[in-house]
Amino acid sequence: MKTGPLHWGAGMAGLLAWRNLAHDRSRFAVTLVGIIFAVVLIAMQIGLFLGFSDSTTNVIRHTRADFWIVAKGSQNFEVTLPINERELFLARSVPGVAQAEALLVQFTTWKTPGGGTESVIILGTDLNTGLAGPWNIVEGRLEDLRRPDAVMIDRVFMDKLGVSRIGTRVEINNRRALVVGFTQGIRSFTTSPWVFASTRNAQRLSGFAEDQTNYVIGRLRPGADPQRVRDDLVRTLPRTDVYLSEAFAARTRDYWMFTTGAGASVLVSAVLGLLVGVVIVAQVLYATTVDHLPEFGTLRAMGAPRAFIYKVIMGQAVISATLGGLPGIALSLLFARGSEAGAAVILVPPGLAVALYGVTLVMCVLASIVSIRKAMSIDPAMVFQR
Repeated sequence: MKTGPLHWGAGMAGLLAWRNLAHDRSRFAVTLVGIIFAVVLIAMQIGLFLGFSDSTTNVIRHTRADFWIVAKGSQNFEVTLPINERELFLARSVPGVAQAEALLVQFTTWKTPGGGTESVIILGTDLNTGLAGPWNIVEGRLEDLRRPDAVMIDRVFMDKLGVSRIGTRVEINNRRALVVGFTQGIRSFTTSPWVFASTRNAQRLSGFAEDQTNYVIGRLRPGADPQRVRDDLVRTLPRTDVYLSEAFAARTRDYWMFTTGAGASVLVSAVLGLLVGVVIVAQVLYATTVDHLPEFGTLRAMGAPRAFIYKVIMGQAVISATLGGLPGIALSLLFARGSEAGAAVILVPPGLAVALYGVTLVMCVLASIVSIRKAMSIDPAMVFQR
């Protein structure tokens, strides 16, 4: 009886790839667990870096200002020197400026009801214009900040600051304050909680004089050239630095993420996480290929072309990347969701989730390339050896 020639097609390669992996279920389970662990490790490290980077400009991005005026030489948003209120009036006189207001940002101390102290950052805003201020308010109202001594904090820091409910009396910089509301998910890179207040309350609580602030922010008139208005502001206010919002956000982010070294350490951790992930995946896939060397020898003895062997091993990589990568991405999203209740948030946006699958696939393919050399170096005659 005659039999037709074997067809070394992609369908057969995929079937053999699956059977190679599923033949030893314990080994396959270990392979998938290794890939899942590698994906979660990479996602957590990169997510931490993205979370830290996002928190450095959190308030700036939620402020509807087109330009920022700060004391000369200021390098970041949280730490700057006071400027006089006259800078506010000068800014309003510049053509192209539609609106300008004072903004106060100052580190100070918070005394908890239990007697301990915490470092906080008080943010004082003009409640009449709404260019800045708290967002994601989940309890209380923005208008409540008009009350004397009123402040808002974020729910994430309630336990840290010893606050259990609206109406809690606290002490800020040895002055009494009243918690009138809560926000959700507003963090700072320094991990010091934000405390929101009106400009006047913030001046009193931080010890600033009534004619002092440390920012002037504003919006441009429709159609005004941002760069030209900025240049006019620089000439009008020579004792300050003037930034457009995107430039100021970038300056703050670069300062915290790279100048201080804090962000660089997180970035290095992300790179190390990627390298460790590659090593884990390479090891488990290489071990899988080596365990099936006799099968590859059989295929070569049967006349299978080199391209078919490549397809089988690459098929193993794609199957492993899919069955290990997708659960790893799902776990990473769950961990990122859980981090929302903590002080350090892990960001895994949709773009990163898609990229993680691509990275997993690349890792598996690269690991398989190492395995291919081992499989192709095998002597087909070994199949007939006893």
